[in-house]
This record gives sequence, structure tokens and C-alpha cells, in this order.
Amino acid sequence: MVTEFTPLASLAGGVLIGLSAAGLMLFSGRIAGIAGIVRRAILPGDGSRPLEAFAFIAGLMAASGLYAMATGESVHQTVSGNTLLLAVAGFLVGAGSIIGSGCTSGHGVCGLSRLSARSMVATGVFMSAAIVTVYVMRHVLGG
Repeated sequence: MVTEFTPLASLAGGVLIGLSAAGLMLFSGRIAGIAGIVRRAILPGDGSRPLEAFAFIAGLMAASGLYAMATGESVHQTVSGNTLLLAVAGFLVGAGSIIGSGCTSGHGVCGLSRLSARSMVATGVFMSAAIVTVYVMRHVLGG
């Protein structure tokens, strides 16, 4: 499988992610960790502002459609058609975000920018797992 090299689109996406994370921190004092935002939407607690969480999630879900409308191009995402594989992967990601007290966006984007030692360790662990997973899928299992 060949992955297309898209440095400008990737840079633009990274800038938008950084701006949204900085904006959320600036205007609400919250970290843009998707796992925490989803948790606040589903299990609101004292002062958690579930409407703000739902608005953030709606923005994430609407982004690809807005991109398609603005550019006239469809968004291409490769996802396995194997339902069992998706269920296991989803479970592992969810369990990892619970065990690691956060997700890739919370630790990798927000935590690293705050120089959080816990986020540095967590990001090192999930990036290592991702590298091994891609290697195994592409070179060992031939996917």
C-alpha cells in the first residue's frame, strides 16, 4: 500500500488542529482531548458544559462534509471492512485512552505543547505501538 505524500494539506491540517486546541484552551480552559470531550458529553459532571462538548464533536463530524462542499473534492478515508477487526481496534483504543488517562489528541497535541512528562511518555507508547502495528500489517501480514 502506497501512502500519498501531502505536505501542504498535512501542514494546513496541523495548523487547524493546533489553532482549535489553543482556542479551546484560551476560551474555556479545557484541553482538546477527544476522549475527555466525549466523556463530558456522555457523562456530564459538575461544571462540565456538555453542550460545549457536543458542539465540539459536531464540528469534528461536520468537518469532512464542509471540506467537500468548499473544495468540490470528496474526502478519502481507508477503513477496513472487517467488522471484528474494527470492533477489536475500537476496544483497544478505548481501553488505551482509559489506561493512559487520555487520547492521542489530549496527550500528543495538548500535553506535548504543555511539556507534560506524562504526555511525553504516553505519546511515546502510543506512537511506538502505531509504528509496530503498521509494520506488522504491511510487512508481516501483507495488508
